[in-house]
Amino acid sequence: MVDTGDLYSLANSIQAVASPFRAYLSDLHEKYRSLDEGMVANYIPELALANPNWFGVCVVTTNGQVFEVGDCDQLFTIQSISKAFIYGLALEDHGREYVNSKVSVEPTGEAFNAIVLDETTNRPYNPMVNAGAIATTDLIQGKSATERLKRMLEMFRRYTGRQLDINVPVFLSEKATGNRNRAIAYLMLNFG
Repeated sequence: MVDTGDLYSLANSIQAVASPFRAYLSDLHEKYRSLDEGMVANYIPELALANPNWFGVCVVTTNGQVFEVGDCDQLFTIQSISKAFIYGLALEDHGREYVNSKVSVEPTGEAFNAIVLDETTNRPYNPMVNAGAIATTDLIQGKSATERLKRMLEMFRRYTGRQLDINVPVFLSEKATGNRNRAIAYLMLNFG
């Protein structure tokens, strides 16, 4: 007996191989694969170890079709991408009005890691800068830090379709060099 889930996966794979969209992604990947502008992030020492040649493009459609080319199986830390999802979880937990009372949604011309709050409200400017991300993470519901962390990991599991792990070397590297983020957290704690 054949599992219908396996048939669905096989059908998607066959369709993806023959797809003009897949050919387009392959052409796009080939066109930009040789770019070597910029630098690997090194403000966190462990991130500096990433291979700058890793490059993949993956698109998942709303009906679950997966199109991928390049280094799509290479694991990586999601870093600031997580800010948008954590903000969404805070909105789910508390609603827009409450979250907005803690974190504004205004643009800022400051660096992502600036130690600055809105002078009028003492709120971070938006959830996509470190101060805002720290504030929205604090809004995630749970009876303990462990429960809150489990809720965040479960949310990421749902969105990625697989179990996510914490990259311990990156965590330790961030912890060892995270004085600026701790300063931001203490500044916000000072203002309530």
